[in-house]
Amino acid sequence: MGRGGKRKGAGRKPGAATKRTRAIADKATAEGLTPLEVMLKAMRAHVKNDKLDEAASIAKDAAPYMHAKLASIQHTGRGGGPIQTVDLSKLSGDDLARLEDIFGPLAGPGDDDAPDQGGEGEAAG
Repeated sequence: MGRGGKRKGAGRKPGAATKRTRAIADKATAEGLTPLEVMLKAMRAHVKNDKLDEAASIAKDAAPYMHAKLASIQHTGRGGGPIQTVDLSKLSGDDLARLEDIFGPLAGPGDDDAPDQGGEGEAAG
C-alpha cells in the first residue's frame, strides 16, 4: 500500500486554467471583448488602412490562439537510432541498372524530362 509521493495522473494537468483564471476568461467572454477579439479588430483596421506590416505583426501574435502549431517531427531509424543510409556512388553501371529494375516500379514513371504533373515545379513567368 503506497503512501504519499508522486502518483501518475495526479494534480492539475499542464496548461489547465485555475479557477480564478477561468472566471476572468468567462467574464471577458460574457462582456463580448476578449484579448483575441481586440487583436483581430486592430489587425483588420490596419489591413483596411493598407498598413500591412502592422497587420502582419498583430496576426503573428494572434495566430497561436487560432491555429495549432504543428509539432516538430524528428525522424529516426530503428530503436530511435540514426537512419541507415547506403552509399551507391561506388556501384557499377550494371549494379545500378539492377537496382533500377527492382525499385524503379515503386518510384513511378521516373521520367525526369517529362512535364511536372505534381504542380511542384518551377513557377511560370
